[in-house]
Amino acid sequence: MATMCKVIMATRKRSRITISHALLLLFALALTAGRGHAQTASSASLSSGGSGRANITAQSGGPIIVPQDISQLRVEPGDLLAVNVYDTPEFTNNYRVDPNGDLTLPLCGKVNLRGLTLQEAARRVEAALKDGQILNSPQVSIDVAQYAGQYVTVMGEVVSPGRVPLIAPTALGDVLALAGGETPAAGARLRIRHGTGDGLPEVEVPYARSQVTAESASVLVRPGDAVIVPRAGIVYVLGAVYRPGGYVMQEDGKLNVAEALALSGGTVLQANTGGLRVIRRNPDGTVLDFPLSYDAIAKGRQTPLQLQAEDIVYVPMSKIKATFSTATGILSAAASAAIVKQ
Repeated sequence: MATMCKVIMATRKRSRITISHALLLLFALALTAGRGHAQTASSASLSSGGSGRANITAQSGGPIIVPQDISQLRVEPGDLLAVNVYDTPEFTNNYRVDPNGDLTLPLCGKVNLRGLTLQEAARRVEAALKDGQILNSPQVSIDVAQYAGQYVTVMGEVVSPGRVPLIAPTALGDVLALAGGETPAAGARLRIRHGTGDGLPEVEVPYARSQVTAESASVLVRPGDAVIVPRAGIVYVLGAVYRPGGYVMQEDGKLNVAEALALSGGTVLQANTGGLRVIRRNPDGTVLDFPLSYDAIAKGRQTPLQLQAEDIVYVPMSKIKATFSTATGILSAAASAAIVKQ
């Protein structure tokens, strides 16, 4: 009897140990599966376009602006699309858009999706499956598994000119920010070329950092566009001033005579302030000579003349020198004048 009790106790003990081991083993398997599921979900979130943020940094080597609304995204050649056809696994797969913008589906052939939103692309695939009498009532959803490399070229007066990665229409200000922003010498009117050809027409856009208008804020740049930031106009201040040279017409591109003289440090004591002249060369080659009086401007009796790019403000040293200073001589002096860094 005692021997039988010992056997029963030993059996129960082994049973408890086996149950404990089994519970530990199940817990470990559940933990491993949970981690694997989390990793799979994380990988899926990086490769899926559902949030509009699919594998952006890894493909481009740098940050890309992604639209807040995924409806702005358009299918482009090179995109890898995840096509899901409800209850039809033989059609559910990842498909690469070819250079012509076509997607090739089994039994269906090529379906052109270039320039369509994801929702529009899904409707077009549904129509192709139905028109081809492959499925009666197809239900299709399309996501982006991988974006193709798309860029905007930013040239001219920006801190870091070059190609900026972009996958969707983006505000002009955000594109300029990705290029490091404008330099102090940037002009107030930018140009946008839609497409990659040099002969394509350009759209001129007013854009000043000091005044963001509703018009400039609504300008969108699209993948494949080129943004040209030209240099601002130059005004030359020569003669009897402390810092003669060329000055950039910054920000809104507006500069009058009084402001130009202030940029040059003002007139010297020997200057003939009553004999100011503004020399302007017209596009047709003719030259205009505007006589001005700085004394009258300072006293409010004369409105300062608004300057144009390439105008020359000349301050004579004395009345005698002012008589012998011709417009041609002043234009020649401006040709060799240095640009003053502000």
